[in-house]
Amino acid sequence: MAAKPKKAKKAAPVAKTIKEKFTKTQMLNQIAEETALSRKQVSSVFDSLESIINGHIKKTGCGEFTLPGLLKIKTRKIPARKAKKNVPNPFRPGEFMDVAAKPATTRVKILPLKKVKDMALQ
Repeated sequence: MAAKPKKAKKAAPVAKTIKEKFTKTQMLNQIAEETALSRKQVSSVFDSLESIINGHIKKTGCGEFTLPGLLKIKTRKIPARKAKKNVPNPFRPGEFMDVAAKPATTRVKILPLKKVKDMALQ
């Protein structure tokens, strides 16, 4: 039996260094230029991505969204805390303080994935 020939990996396009932060317009123009799509089509892709992320992380959503290879967005529900009275003050030993109540909240955490970490090291 003959061994299957390996497919050559397609080399990733070399990204040029960008010295200043892009605006949304500049980003849309560059993506449109590189992909041969119209600027309007690229804008609609961004809008669609925004609605997908919104559906994932909203209150009734699953609470996690992954943009493959780039980032992961997680939400975490933090329960409410009751008010406490006469708690020892950690900054002034011997004194007591009152701690105010805090409502329940949802925290959003954005985690970089491997490709982004590798980009930062180059």
